[in-house]
Amino acid sequence: MSATAGQAADGVRSLADRFGIEPGMVVMEMGYDEDVDQDLRDALTDRCGELVDEDTDEVVDSVLVWYRDGDGDLFELLVDALGPLADNGVVWLLTPKAGRDGHVEPSEVAESAQTAGLQQTSTINAGRDWSGARLVLRRGSKAKK
Repeated sequence: MSATAGQAADGVRSLADRFGIEPGMVVMEMGYDEDVDQDLRDALTDRCGELVDEDTDEVVDSVLVWYRDGDGDLFELLVDALGPLADNGVVWLLTPKAGRDGHVEPSEVAESAQTAGLQQTSTINAGRDWSGARLVLRRGSKAKK
């Protein structure tokens, strides 16, 4: 079995692989602050190029949302993330792990995602301090653009 781009010969998947990011994808970032995982950002930008900010006019393939308890209304942030998202795009909600400052309860993530028309399909370890929830549009839901 041969390794794919970003995959080591021993089969270990890179961060960009785990996020499903491919060269040429447009990835928007929301909620950037000094506490984000720079290794993750570097891995993603190495794969797709620069991350665009939330003021972009482009249709995006993926949205990377850094969210901490106290950052405002999660539902509203997720709805904002849907605006430029392609129909088959993915929202990655990154929250601090349990025990870290700004941790967000999984029930809040689930409730906000569902209300925004999203469903969580998986979670990943997104770094030392961050967990990632993969959110996609629920079947039958359409992003409000």
